[in-house]
Amino acid sequence: MKITKFAHSCLLVEEGGVKLLTDLGSWNEVPDVTGLAAVLITHEHQDHFDLDKLKALLEKKSDAKIITHAVVGAKLAEAGIAYTPIAPGERVEAQGISIESYGTEHAIIYGDVSPCVNTGYLIADKLFMPGDALHDLPPKPVEVLALPTGGPWMKVSEAIDYAKAVKPKKVFPIHDAMYNDTYLGHMLRWFGPNLESAGIQFVDLRAGQSLDC
Repeated sequence: MKITKFAHSCLLVEEGGVKLLTDLGSWNEVPDVTGLAAVLITHEHQDHFDLDKLKALLEKKSDAKIITHAVVGAKLAEAGIAYTPIAPGERVEAQGISIESYGTEHAIIYGDVSPCVNTGYLIADKLFMPGDALHDLPPKPVEVLALPTGGPWMKVSEAIDYAKAVKPKKVFPIHDAMYNDTYLGHMLRWFGPNLESAGIQFVDLRAGQSLDC
């Protein structure tokens, strides 16, 4: 598997010659990707789901399948965009690549009500990206974890503990586009040693870089 990180939570995942894109949002430019099989959307917040950018992508890659839950799907339907629904615990395929949905709610930002529906995706039984939540663990081993490392809904300690609970072999950061280079440098100090001491490799993957796993 090859994972290329764009800004924030947008990833290009390549497995067995199949290409999947995740969470094309407001922090991203429309990527120039050929042969895209599917786009996965975790939730409706604009930093993960920018409808105009999705439309621009589909104008160039009209055969890409959109995979998401029913709430985002309703917004797509209003825009005349077909999608493949996936519910918590369900599995679908994109050109033979397994995609499983785990989790139901975005992490709470304030108060006691989740702001929206959120699903995490386990891709090819290898990569797990939880979207904006740290409370739903996939019920099977995860090799690589795309770990949210910042945002108004989390603390660094919670993210580190979550990664330890998932117990992947490798972790790389997502949900980090709002931070400057100084913060990203500090992130290595916070996440790296604490995860490495637990036997988890932390890869400081920046926008534009790729990871082979």
